[in-house]
This record gives sequence, structure tokens and C-alpha cells, in this order.
Amino acid sequence: METRVAIIGIIVENNAVICDVQNLLSEYSEFIIGRMGIPYKQKDVRIISVVLDAPVDTINALTGKIGKIDGISAKTVYSNV
Repeated sequence: METRVAIIGIIVENNAVICDVQNLLSEYSEFIIGRMGIPYKQKDVRIISVVLDAPVDTINALTGKIGKIDGISAKTVYSNV
């Protein structure tokens, strides 16, 4: 199956749901190339970037599941590769 490289940008505004995000990322770990988390204390948010190499349907499914969690914003950017 054809895959694409993409980055999901995640902003966590509700610390109570961080475990939900972690569990979802663990479910999709086979597709994750790398990830970086940055706590931004001044605004009390966490910023997570996740780089994947996966089929488009898989990337969309993960982004959708993350975005449905209360207090989370998620957007995806796709490469042309």
C-alpha cells in the first residue's frame, strides 16, 4: 500500500486528556517516525508534533481520533512524497 509522509500538529489545552492522546499514539506507533513534545508553561498548553509514514487513510483516522478528544486541536500537513 502506498504511504505518505506527514506531520500532525497537536495542541493540548486540557491536561486531563493527555493520557488519551498518548494511548492513541501508542496504537499507531508502527507508523510514527518521530515525535516531539513541548510544554508551554506561559499559556498552560502542550504542543506535540508527530511525524508519520503511513497510508493516507491511517493518517486521517489518527488525526480524526485525536481531534475528537475534548481540549485538543490537531491538524495535518502532508508531503508530496
